[in-house]
Amino acid sequence: SSFRAKRYWPFLKSTLPRFGAGRKPGISDRTRSAVVSVTGAKMSKRSAQAGKGDMVDAKKEPQEIPYLRVGTSILKRVWMPLSNGRSIETLIPWNVETLRQDFGKDYIAKIPKYDGFCTVPSHTDYRRDIHGFLNRYEPISTVPAEGEFPHIRDFLKHIFGEQIELGYDYLQLLYVRPQQRLPILLLVSQERNTGKTTFLNFLKLIFEGNVTFNTNEDFRSQFNDDWTGKLLVCVDEVLLNRREDSERIKNLSTARSYKAEAKGRDRREVEFFGKFVLCSNNEHNPVLIEAGETRYWVRRVPPLTQDNQNLLSDMRRELSGFLFFLFHRELSTREESRMWFAPRLLATEALRRIIHYNRSKAEAEIIAIIRDIMDAEELEQYRFDISDMVNMLEIRGIRSNHPTVRRILAENWQLLPAPPTYYTRYAITYNGEVIRQDSKTARVYTVTRVVLNELLKCGASQ
Repeated sequence: SSFRAKRYWPFLKSTLPRFGAGRKPGISDRTRSAVVSVTGAKMSKRSAQAGKGDMVDAKKEPQEIPYLRVGTSILKRVWMPLSNGRSIETLIPWNVETLRQDFGKDYIAKIPKYDGFCTVPSHTDYRRDIHGFLNRYEPISTVPAEGEFPHIRDFLKHIFGEQIELGYDYLQLLYVRPQQRLPILLLVSQERNTGKTTFLNFLKLIFEGNVTFNTNEDFRSQFNDDWTGKLLVCVDEVLLNRREDSERIKNLSTARSYKAEAKGRDRREVEFFGKFVLCSNNEHNPVLIEAGETRYWVRRVPPLTQDNQNLLSDMRRELSGFLFFLFHRELSTREESRMWFAPRLLATEALRRIIHYNRSKAEAEIIAIIRDIMDAEELEQYRFDISDMVNMLEIRGIRSNHPTVRRILAENWQLLPAPPTYYTRYAITYNGEVIRQDSKTARVYTVTRVVLNELLKCGASQ
């Protein structure tokens, strides 16, 4: 024992002053160094904890809460960067547990709460919160301000040509009356570098997230929830020449409500206020359009005279002045139809060309027969009954029947039969000669020279 005490005494002697036993006036250098080291480590740890606490406090009290609850779902409002350097605001799903881990359980009570979604379009009086519902329609970031817009003016003049005032009306109604139904705008041209796609991108610049680009297959898909709440549905290189495609887009252009469906969700009825802007390189048959159709506005666009690679950037800088112009401009037209514009204002050679191309063989041959008879006999009007026309179609090698001819005259030409009338009959022989036949009494249809010229305009424009 005494040996062990003697052996460890120097060590015990150096440590006793730290614990108060046998303390001497001074502290050894080794002890002082150990104390400083331990004290510094504790202070560093406390500073780190204090800094971490400051970060948590900063998260607990953000300047603007980006999270929100819609129904029972948590969403986060973020700005998603785009390849062109801009950003768009969007909502992404968030997890409640993640929110609790980041900010604490008390933070969830602070986030805004909504009963559900709604879609109310407005550009001049936009509201995000409408009676406790979150508006899914996106606000546009461009603020109107008085200024010039020479690039936009020249470009729209190129697109709409002699109908430039109608073009301004169309864009003005989109801006100030987004729920107004408007005609289906179809831009066609076989030539390249005409500015059709640039026009679609220009609409995207103005209305931003409220414009969507679809493909031909999107119209045929049953899942449409991603575009039923948009202001503009744009399709580049459109080819919807099947009857079911044509009927669907026509019905949508005038519909007030529509069945929206998403994958894994039940179908639901929603308000529909979308307008369609289509572009195609096919001037003859991009969409099935029949005679008498008033829901299309077809414009043939010529090639651009100057190739400005920075045209979109130039027009973006002029958006404020252009929106100011649209807001204060007086409309040049008044509401004259369900699509606002009177059908006579939208009649163009490009529209007639498509209508003529979509005619059936029987209808095209009926027009040719009537023209031959009126020219040969120098008639100002030609009267015939259904049986006369069916017989002459058979002579021309086209098998048809009474219901088909009657439907062409009534639906496509809007002609009605007269009461039983005694009239002079004409016929065309197998060698193409026009001959008179015995007169008889029948319910006849009358085609005047004016009506014939309107029907022939389509063929003359090709």
